[in-house]
Amino acid sequence: MKIIVCVKQVPDTNEVKIDPVKGTLIREGVPSILNPDDANALEAALELKDRDQTVNVAVITMGPPQASYMLRECLAMGADEAYLLSDRAFGGADTCATSTTLAAGIRKVGNVDIIFAGRQAIDGDTAQVGPQVAQRLGVPVVTYVQDIRIGDGKVTVQRQMEDGYEVLEASAPCVLTCVKELNEPRYMSVGSIVDAYKKEITVWGHKDVDLDPSDCGLNASPTQVFRSFTPPQKGKGEMLSGTIQEMAAALTGKLAEKHLI
Repeated sequence: MKIIVCVKQVPDTNEVKIDPVKGTLIREGVPSILNPDDANALEAALELKDRDQTVNVAVITMGPPQASYMLRECLAMGADEAYLLSDRAFGGADTCATSTTLAAGIRKVGNVDIIFAGRQAIDGDTAQVGPQVAQRLGVPVVTYVQDIRIGDGKVTVQRQMEDGYEVLEASAPCVLTCVKELNEPRYMSVGSIVDAYKKEITVWGHKDVDLDPSDCGLNASPTQVFRSFTPPQKGKGEMLSGTIQEMAAALTGKLAEKHLI
């Protein structure tokens, strides 16, 4: 069985700040990490490999050359192969163009049975790329996967919902997007990190995956971010004290002063 996991290198959102004047992300000094939901997707693939050693797990990403460090991390976790789609023609891509490029890369890899992806990336939170990849490949997709069972050429999953879950069955090949409740990603060992740097990462440009520059990157992106900004901070709250009746009376008085009631 061949499994490919779509992964993304993202800025650590705990460290992200926005330039109040330019309205853009301040990336200088912000560490980049493997997208957390993608780590769960990779762990799901590796667990299948643990149960069946004939399973081959590959990871694929679109990004700049430095994304290779994140791919090394995936190899250290247990992935067998890594593919980096890196080309100036891919720059400025929205989810639509990103999915086009990833789908082209997956076709280039070939003979893939299951495609895993994280539910969404923490730098965009759109949850669009996984389903779009499935649409471009013409295969079934199940999102918000919290449990997986594979057998007899069928994939049975639990799809997380707000008030429970539903059980769905899909035929391979298919795309599954994973939530954090699915598993706990494994840690890398020192030995696996050393071994990861002995493996080659395959790098492809737009010509390698048969994409015209007009069909990828900014040229093929119908949506563009105008600006990003943080909402203004609210004023400091006021704590009321006293009995319930006294606090209720004080609150009512303050609301009346502001003509809210």
